[in-house]
Amino acid sequence: MNLLETHDLTVSYGGLHANSNVNIKVEKGKLTGLIGPNGAGKTTFIDAITGFTNISSGRADFKGADLAGVSPAMRARSGLVRTFQSLELFEDLTVWENLIVMAEETKWWSFIADIFMPNRRLGIEDQAEWALNFLGLAEWRDRLTLDLSHGQRKLVSVARGLAAKPELLLLDEPAAGLDTVESQQLGSHLRDILDQNISIFLIDHDMGLVLSVCDYIYVLDFGKIIAEGTPDEVRNNPEVIKAYLGETAGEIQAEEGAAVRQLGGN
Repeated sequence: MNLLETHDLTVSYGGLHANSNVNIKVEKGKLTGLIGPNGAGKTTFIDAITGFTNISSGRADFKGADLAGVSPAMRARSGLVRTFQSLELFEDLTVWENLIVMAEETKWWSFIADIFMPNRRLGIEDQAEWALNFLGLAEWRDRLTLDLSHGQRKLVSVARGLAAKPELLLLDEPAAGLDTVESQQLGSHLRDILDQNISIFLIDHDMGLVLSVCDYIYVLDFGKIIAEGTPDEVRNNPEVIKAYLGETAGEIQAEEGAAVRQLGGN
């Protein structure tokens, strides 16, 4: 079953096509990747899927339903949840408070419900607690996110997405700014998330990470899909090596991806 599918999705700003006739499918239970160099249109694509920018032509479907006219908040409530490249954490709140904010679907009547249905918050706290422990963040529970390292803040951002218990989690550049060890640790967590009945669409330019964790990969360059396939097919695709990596970088990244996969199997 395809959770997410786009049909000739195009996003234009004036005469510039940031995304041009992009067709992707994200299967339930799979970790699907979208890679491309900086400026390729990756974040524009995820913005279009989640309702933060308008689709000029084409369409995006989630669980078989057209997303046209659906607000970002309603898309999130339907199970389509994203993280942001800029993290978007509440820095004056603790890690725990950040997760609670994401887990709770706040309405105008929420404070009334809290008075008459105090047990309502137990489910919300259970979701946040699960996400906190799942990513090993319990020791940072009461720390302000402002006081955490960049790598720790990245994990909190992923945990916030998990706290909403999505069906599909879209991760926008979660490895940006991470060192090699932190990136490998993140990759391990991502594969574990699939076991929780949560599918993942990973958008990143970290070739080593994407090659090591994804089941299927799309490659975006200048707003267009130039290749797709399994990690092995993408790694050896001449167009990908030429347009995205360059010959030498392609060999290096392929070796790194193989090393990470071998490490994960040990």
